[in-house]
Amino acid sequence: MSGQLEFGVLGPLSVATGGRRIVVGGARQRTILAMLLLAPGRIVSVDAMTEAVWLGEPPATARTQVAICIAALRKAFKAEGFGDDLIRTAHPGYQLIPAGHRVDLLEFTDLVQQAERVAEERSPTGDARAAELYAQALQLWRGPVLSGVTGRLVEEEAQRLEEWRLVTHDEMVVLQLALGNHQELIGRLVPMVREHPLRERTRHSLMLAQYRAGRRAEAMETFREGRQLFIEELGIEPGPGLQELHDAILRDDPALTLAVAALPELPGPPGPAAGPVELRITPSDLPPNIPAFTGRAEEIAALDTLLGDRTEGQPPAIGFVTGVAGVGKTGLAVHWAHQVAGLFPDGRLFVDLCGHDEVNEPTAAADVLSRFLRSLGVPSEQIPAELNERVSLYRSMLADRRLLVVLDNVRSIAQIRPLLPSNGQCCVVVTSRGPMEQLMLRYGALRIQLGVLPEPEAIELLSRIVPAERIAADPEQSARLSELCDRLPLALRIAAARLASKPHWTVRHLVGRLADEQRRLDELSQGESQVRAGFALSYRYLSHDAAQLYRRLALLPVPDFTVWVGAALLDSDQFEAERLMEHLVDVQLLEVVGVDATGQLRYRFQNLLRLFARERARAEESEDELRESLDRAFRGWLTIAEQAHRREYGGDFSIIHGSVPRYPVEAGLLAELIAAPLEWYEAERLSLIAVIEQTARLGMDELAWDLTGSLLVLFDIRNYVDDWQLCCERALAATRAAGNLRGSAFMLTELGGTRLRRVRLAEAGEYLHAALELFAEAGEEHGLALALRHIAVMERLQGDLESSAERLRAAAVIFRKVGDASSEAHALGYLAENALDLGRTEEAVRLGEESVLVSRRTGETRCAAQSLYRLARSQTLQGELAAAEQSFLEVGRIVRLKGDLLGSVYALLGLGETRTRLGRAAEAEADLLAALETVRRIDSPLAEGRVLFALGRLHRELERNGEARLRFEQARSLFARLDSPPSLLRAEQALAELAELEPPSGGGGGGESLHYAR
Repeated sequence: MSGQLEFGVLGPLSVATGGRRIVVGGARQRTILAMLLLAPGRIVSVDAMTEAVWLGEPPATARTQVAICIAALRKAFKAEGFGDDLIRTAHPGYQLIPAGHRVDLLEFTDLVQQAERVAEERSPTGDARAAELYAQALQLWRGPVLSGVTGRLVEEEAQRLEEWRLVTHDEMVVLQLALGNHQELIGRLVPMVREHPLRERTRHSLMLAQYRAGRRAEAMETFREGRQLFIEELGIEPGPGLQELHDAILRDDPALTLAVAALPELPGPPGPAAGPVELRITPSDLPPNIPAFTGRAEEIAALDTLLGDRTEGQPPAIGFVTGVAGVGKTGLAVHWAHQVAGLFPDGRLFVDLCGHDEVNEPTAAADVLSRFLRSLGVPSEQIPAELNERVSLYRSMLADRRLLVVLDNVRSIAQIRPLLPSNGQCCVVVTSRGPMEQLMLRYGALRIQLGVLPEPEAIELLSRIVPAERIAADPEQSARLSELCDRLPLALRIAAARLASKPHWTVRHLVGRLADEQRRLDELSQGESQVRAGFALSYRYLSHDAAQLYRRLALLPVPDFTVWVGAALLDSDQFEAERLMEHLVDVQLLEVVGVDATGQLRYRFQNLLRLFARERARAEESEDELRESLDRAFRGWLTIAEQAHRREYGGDFSIIHGSVPRYPVEAGLLAELIAAPLEWYEAERLSLIAVIEQTARLGMDELAWDLTGSLLVLFDIRNYVDDWQLCCERALAATRAAGNLRGSAFMLTELGGTRLRRVRLAEAGEYLHAALELFAEAGEEHGLALALRHIAVMERLQGDLESSAERLRAAAVIFRKVGDASSEAHALGYLAENALDLGRTEEAVRLGEESVLVSRRTGETRCAAQSLYRLARSQTLQGELAAAEQSFLEVGRIVRLKGDLLGSVYALLGLGETRTRLGRAAEAEADLLAALETVRRIDSPLAEGRVLFALGRLHRELERNGEARLRFEQARSLFARLDSPPSLLRAEQALAELAELEPPSGGGGGGESLHYAR
């Protein structure tokens, strides 16, 4: 055996060794161990144990079960290295042998006995030593004896020991009074008298201490309160000891100034009188520090700035900590207060004002002031009845003191205004979920917005509660756990406590339970600490409209949103929606993301708050109400997206629309949102994709495909091909399920466009020919032309220029008929490119110029840029190199303004090829290398291959054959991955020419295109 066991009886039952707790399992084992510890070294009969465990109604197997419990205890201790001799069998029961181990009850007994022996010396030195021993004995108590262990015998023994503690406390107080420590005793005795109001000896000591401290009136009030209690509860007058002390105080008996007069039964001989002493109590009301406190270094540093030198004439330093429920506001305030407590020698006051409390109403300032004044030593009878007078007295008492005041859980500024000191040497920390602007405006408070923990600190908090090795064993799942808890300290502590109490659970197991959104709040709302309850307290104070908006916003699948969304959900104006959303921010139910590129504030939920709001929505509103509100918001997105497309394209060009009624968006707001259409699209991109997915899932097929079509301009210009494909697939599934021919055909057309962008021509053909059939069946002429244009581009990439031209001419006729000038310009531009590749340069220039004229009628610069690009290529091949260079420069300027990376690649490519022909090799190489750098930022292997091919040709002309071969081989490798035979053939030809070999037979076009989808 090594070390020793430490048994705790004077408080909750505990067993430890080397500072490490040993778990004693099962209520029966704990009761039996408690019986043995209450009689250390003595035999406890089996009958007594049976009585304690089964309360006089033991089963037939009781004695056997007692033996099993003893065996389990022995096994637990043996596993820690302590043998069977710790608990011995001795007729008629068992005995615990404490030799070599610590039992706090034995230590308490020994210290009390030592104190009694020393006190018999009747000397100041002996009294001081005895008081110290009594104090050491009392420090062993950790709470009610054996709390949590039941049984009549245990409870009776616990009551006996509690009485012994009180007697010991009284003995220590008598000695302290004899030593003249009456001022220090008052703070200890006041709560003891409140806890044991009928204990005469304790009340007697308090009265004597108050009198000796110069507080005669307070001593009399202590007597009057006690007398009233005795009469009301016992029907008797106080005992002679209290009566005599009361009379002695009334006549200012000089004998009361002697320490020996502390014993009510033995008043001491008279001695010299002592004058009244001014009482200056140092309150320390802070609750215990926060266990496993983690992080918050920046916030603590900010609070530290409150500690600078200040004079009495300045306003008090005020820190205002705010944040969502469960983010750790109180924890930060209490932790910091403990850190700096030594800097406030005149005291620390703390109060929970119950501003957001599930049971209690917010605490009134008058009640708090009464409590603070008592803590500061003001007698009850001297506390004014009027609030203003209490405020005056409170501030007067703090006038020359350096005090820290923590006002926790504040509801409003009115609740705490009377509690703020006027002395600049004092410091105040306020925590609240509300905005409390006046605290900053009127009092210059330092606002600290407490956010969720960073991921490393969130994981550190988990590892401080759960054994660190369990968290470190699976870092990926630990990080996931922190995210599922929103990195919210309360949620993290609850999750960690569940893990700690379930040693057989892995982190992955708990993550699996929390991953289900339907269960997550349930998992984090068990026991006393509940995430849901914290949110509910903020929610219940919302107005009807604010609560309704909060619920409905949570049903949107979007990552964030702006004010107009709230207006649509409520069918209200934007200013009312803004007022309500800002209120939700003020009460920490929403948070501000920032300002987007259109100048709009964007708001969002924390995930757990969103889940809570969804719960309330399902509980408080009907399905029809919720669906109608969502429908308005979805149609609002469609309204703005459609108008953004029109502004960007110059009209309803290159798309067709469905029949969904648009939701009206206020004209001024709409103009502000789409002033720069691509910026609005970018700000809303993730939200728009999420809305398309949700509308498709809800069976709103017409809305899903129409909204997808209205986003094509963004997907095309910014090369969001994955988003383009995802939205089309979701909308196509919805339209097919609904039998929607137009919608299905349009989505098939655009899915073909995504395959064209990636040069997967066989797949593109399947989609596009299926779209042609559906458009024909639906009688949709405009859509038919859009599909024809895509098929023409596909055939061009396959080298079938004649068929491509035939389809383009047919499409151009329809585009002109329906008024789609942008698409007509595209068709003419592609016809120009086909003519160019067939060697018909004059025709190519004519078609190019016609394309530019048509595109300029749209008023849309990007369409003009595409037409101008194709004209510039024709000019290059005709030898009009200076004109071509200027055209390519203009194209580049336009596409850069649009953020069109693919367009920039083709503009630089055209410029590089033109300058190559002009003999300006250095400029040409710079253009082509810039194009290569840009194209490698996007997914366009065809464009990258063409840039590499152009670089190869430039290097060949400069007789850098090694570099030329490298670029040609890189281009061939890319072309080989694509379904574009003409491009691959051109690379093979270039390599053959470079090697002075006979080029392979074959031919075809496949010249460059700026964009082949739109």
